[in-house]
Amino acid sequence: MLLGLKASSESNKTFKRFKKSIETINKLESSYQKLSDLELKEKTLLFKEALSNGKSIDDISEEAFATVREAAFRVLGLRAYDVQLIGGLALLNNEIAEMQTGEGKTLVAAFPSYVKALEGKGSHVITVNEYLANRDYETIGKIHEFLGLTVGLNISQMEPVEKQQAYLCDLTYGTGSEFGFDYLRDNMVQDISQRVQRPLHFALIDEVDSILIDEAKTPLVIASKSSESANLFKVTALVVESFQNDVDYNLEVNTKQVFLTDEGVNKIERAFGINNLYDAEHQLLNHFVNQSLKALVIMRKDIDYIIREGKIMLVDQFTGRVMDGRSYSNGLHQAIEAKEGVEITEENQTFATITIQNYFQLYRSLSGLTGTALTDKDEFLQTYGLAVSVIPTNRDRQRIDLEDVVYETSEQKYKKIIDTVKELYKEKRPVLIGTTSIEQSEKLAEGLKKAKIPHQLLNAKSEELEAEMISKAGKQGMITIATNMAGRGTDIMLDEKVKQAGGLFILGTERHESRRIDNQLRGRAGRQGDPGTTQFVISLEDELFNLYDQELIENWKKKVKTDESGRVLSTKAIKYISNVQEAIESIHYSSRSHMLKLESVIENQRDTIYKLRNELLETDNIRDRAEETMRSTGLMIIEQECQEELVAEEWDLAQLVKQLSEILPFESFSMEDIKGKERYEIEAEFLLKVKHAFQQEELLQLCQSEQVRGVYLQTLDQNWIRHLENMQNLKEGINLHSYGQEDPTRAFEKNGFALFQEMTFDLNKEILNRIKLLLQMEFNQNITDQALSTMEV
Repeated sequence: MLLGLKASSESNKTFKRFKKSIETINKLESSYQKLSDLELKEKTLLFKEALSNGKSIDDISEEAFATVREAAFRVLGLRAYDVQLIGGLALLNNEIAEMQTGEGKTLVAAFPSYVKALEGKGSHVITVNEYLANRDYETIGKIHEFLGLTVGLNISQMEPVEKQQAYLCDLTYGTGSEFGFDYLRDNMVQDISQRVQRPLHFALIDEVDSILIDEAKTPLVIASKSSESANLFKVTALVVESFQNDVDYNLEVNTKQVFLTDEGVNKIERAFGINNLYDAEHQLLNHFVNQSLKALVIMRKDIDYIIREGKIMLVDQFTGRVMDGRSYSNGLHQAIEAKEGVEITEENQTFATITIQNYFQLYRSLSGLTGTALTDKDEFLQTYGLAVSVIPTNRDRQRIDLEDVVYETSEQKYKKIIDTVKELYKEKRPVLIGTTSIEQSEKLAEGLKKAKIPHQLLNAKSEELEAEMISKAGKQGMITIATNMAGRGTDIMLDEKVKQAGGLFILGTERHESRRIDNQLRGRAGRQGDPGTTQFVISLEDELFNLYDQELIENWKKKVKTDESGRVLSTKAIKYISNVQEAIESIHYSSRSHMLKLESVIENQRDTIYKLRNELLETDNIRDRAEETMRSTGLMIIEQECQEELVAEEWDLAQLVKQLSEILPFESFSMEDIKGKERYEIEAEFLLKVKHAFQQEELLQLCQSEQVRGVYLQTLDQNWIRHLENMQNLKEGINLHSYGQEDPTRAFEKNGFALFQEMTFDLNKEILNRIKLLLQMEFNQNITDQALSTMEV
């Protein structure tokens, strides 16, 4: 059975939508070829002028595309195919363009990014790594520079002034994480001149599925080292080492979450000699225990991480690459180090954080390119408002996608894979064996070694040789074992003899949790009309089945019939496996959706804090802000201490007087001011004192100084950091609410709001206390100066 018919019908729809525009662009081509370089460059100025005079992007898009096509040919010698123009038009329409491997996605991005840049608000082209960002900047960027636009590159290790210049350019190339980190850093500056970004206008994301789905929940974290005790991680790792599933903890395989049972909690309490693990005083211990449990049960060596030179290195499960410079946050990294017995690094304290998902939702408009998006079109639309358009291929696809071969056990599967590779090696066909983990890739390499079949192994332990290995992968007789890292980003070139032999053979060894990742692997073969074959050889013991309902799986396995080699004979097996895969995809989508709801709570809070921070940086009038802070804080204190449901005799007036006196800068609040008065009278008396305070010259002068701005920013940042930690702790335990028949998301919203209110109240009180202290210091300094002056006289 051949696959891909649905994609073909989808691409026909896309072709029909943009057919008229393509015809118009093609009609313009001959006249644009006759233009001099100067005349072609002048088109940019004409387009900008048209936009400033009220024309829309749609009004100029066809002429602009014709301009870029001609410029690309003159600068790079590349003439865009019609299908590349279709891809560009879809992107300009704020859609995701699904284009097959080898169809020239890099050139496609040049068209919409140019048109969007004409608006003068910044056009960001996002790639998955700095190598690709630099490559596109140096190649495609030349097209834009030829047409008179400025082009910048934004990568890590750049100085702030260099970043400012890059962001001021019409187009800026870089990685999504670096753009996100710059956003966070911009909201930590102490002076507005230190910002690097402009308002986020347009982003075109290459490999959009990798960034907006696979990396969606990944938090970008700016942190500093915290001095939490490494010894405690060693102890908690030892305590949970003997814990058993369904006895001491419950594991939710689908969502990769683990929770202590009552028995597990009792063991922890006995081990540490405490009465209640969930008491506030044991919050830190609870955090360490949970992270140690995650490290033990969920994080797997040679799958989620590797150990290199005595250090824990994270592995991207979607690409198989080591994520340099990345570490797990909130102590999980340290918990893994304790589990593996390597040196424990200092835990990071979060200063600022945002998920990839939340960051890109800040852009006014988005679009994206990928070879695989259709299977996740619903998520793209519902989460980001991005429709998926399948772009036709320039040449008819010759690749043959064979049906899966299913075996009962993994050993039977591996035998079939080795036998298949033997036959293909005899035919001198190159084979790319795609695996889902380092562990699996090494096991297969050992099998090929025993079978005396020459091969090369590409995984996170050998990624420094990736480019060299991929360049050889299409040669005659070359057998390459690779983790998902070979799934995208580079083309495997074939010589004529290999094409005549049938092209590259892709052999998948396991179905991934997402069909999209499987399709990426298939896409390594059959580029630009090349021949090729793909097939998955899988078993009923594969990891995919461990993620599904075990009772349903076991019942189904009992009905399965096999031949003497262990091959599953049931014709419905492949359909059933597809259903399992789709169900797991749905679970992961729900998990991302749930995380988005939780993160939206933090996002709203972050938005409030960052808006306040920007106001503080941009305003010249701190006085009004200080007066409003004093008013609102005092009224909140009065509301807390003089609750309407209590009679006046029950109010704690002594506490009220104490708190109000602490925030008033010049005069204390006394019992005489409030005794026997109604609440509204107390409020009026307080507001009168606030008004009087801000009529005093000393306070007015102080509020005009940079000192008060600094007090606001420093206190805001310190309280926000503490609040982020509290919200993370709240998130860690929020799923426990489901056991009490309470919606975890609703509980997180309610408790998170309460924490935010508490933080805001404490923040304002602390600011007012610091302002009062500054006034006292100023007053004391004046007295000292006067005394010294008198002594001199």
